[in-house]
Amino acid sequence: MKPESFPKNIRPHIIPEHKGELVYRCLGCDREYGIEKLLYTCPDCGMVLLIHDLNFAFLKKIPGKKWRDIFDYRRMIKIPALKGIYRYHEFIGPIIPLSSVIYLGEGHTPLIEANYLLQKKVGMRFFFKNDGQNPSASFKDRGMASAFSYINFLVQNKLVSDVLAICASTGDTSASAALYASYLEPNIKSAVLLPHKKVTPQQLSQPLGSGASVFEIPGVFDDCMKIVENLSEKYNVALLNSKNAWRILGQESYSYEIAQDFEYDMSNKAIFVPIGNAGNITAVLNGFIKFYATGIINVLPKIIGVQSEHANPVFNYYSEPDAQKRKFIPVTVKPSVAQAAMIGNPVSMPRVIKLVETYNSLAGKERVFFVEVKEQAIMDWQITANRHGHIACTHGGECLAGLVVAVKRGFVSKKDYAVLDSTAHALKFSGFQDMYFENKFSHEYGISPDKSLVNFPVLIHPKDLKKVPAPGKPLKESDFKTFLNRVSDEIAEILNLKNK
Repeated sequence: MKPESFPKNIRPHIIPEHKGELVYRCLGCDREYGIEKLLYTCPDCGMVLLIHDLNFAFLKKIPGKKWRDIFDYRRMIKIPALKGIYRYHEFIGPIIPLSSVIYLGEGHTPLIEANYLLQKKVGMRFFFKNDGQNPSASFKDRGMASAFSYINFLVQNKLVSDVLAICASTGDTSASAALYASYLEPNIKSAVLLPHKKVTPQQLSQPLGSGASVFEIPGVFDDCMKIVENLSEKYNVALLNSKNAWRILGQESYSYEIAQDFEYDMSNKAIFVPIGNAGNITAVLNGFIKFYATGIINVLPKIIGVQSEHANPVFNYYSEPDAQKRKFIPVTVKPSVAQAAMIGNPVSMPRVIKLVETYNSLAGKERVFFVEVKEQAIMDWQITANRHGHIACTHGGECLAGLVVAVKRGFVSKKDYAVLDSTAHALKFSGFQDMYFENKFSHEYGISPDKSLVNFPVLIHPKDLKKVPAPGKPLKESDFKTFLNRVSDEIAEILNLKNK
């Protein structure tokens, strides 16, 4: 649909015109820095940054109702740059011209309501938001679309050249960074650091296929992150982890999409987010804060952060009820099926602390909660969800396990609708399903299969049937008829089928 077909009061806003004045703002000392060059931490105090629009007050001049109409009409526009996360251009990257926006199909992933049986098991109404249906099959594409659009903007304006994008990863970040970097060849190249043998084969294949330089490092993600930070301090590289504030900006689109999918009514809504490096929950909090500040939504939804007991530093921090006594202590992680969340010292923790305080203050009451789940529950609930029509990854299973805990603890009620973040596609973590079915988890995971959830293929080959088809060796008609009837009868017996 073309802009001239829209209502007259909406037409001037369909193509974004807001020229934001973006700066990096330090969460420690509040100092601000220009965005003309890549910056990850405060040059003065070393604290992490968020991107702030000095012209944000202008967005408040447009009534919330009108913003809703703008976003709803933009759904019909055919301009590629406005199809993805930049539907919300004024809130995500108002300094980036549409000609610099990179769109590979990210964003606007489906919100799928759980079927009746699964909702009955859990005890309330809930939805999965399937972010595994992004281009690289994970939510990371939201942040990468933002970060690489910004880098593309810098390249086009000759502010940077010969960019090497680098990141540490547990799998999904590397896949996404390598994909977006390859799209911008030859101006941008990518390198990724992965913890040795702690990334699934499917995830490892992605950056390799995109042509990235892939380095496996002894240790865990936190060790890889330290090396990447060291490289970014010493050499001219673009750091693409969630320490990069542009990543956070793009991931805010997750909040905006949920608001739009619920017709901007966020009353009685609870958003469940798995916590790894804490960038995603940071973005979700900040996104809803922006929509609330501009009147696009009138209520801040509950936010529930979920962590495995094998990687739980954020949960531990908020387990202390007295805010004055809280002290963040990194943890040594144990093996987890929620592999992307297996981070003991999340770089965005300062952002979480700041934004949780702001969020609860704006709401006038506690609206952000944290729960811890067992590895056993993650796998049990992931497989249970997928047996009821979903494509949840282990992190989706972690969120569902978190919902069950939150129901028991009274953080959510039957009046609420829950949205669970399934951050990646289930196929990325199919190896864990295999380990579950075959009972091959090491004792460190603490996982034993529930026999009712185990599933194996069944070979149908009657022992007395000597002639069976093989590739390039079809059977004669009479032999094939015998094969056809014998195999069909055996399957019918197993399935307890009745004759017509």
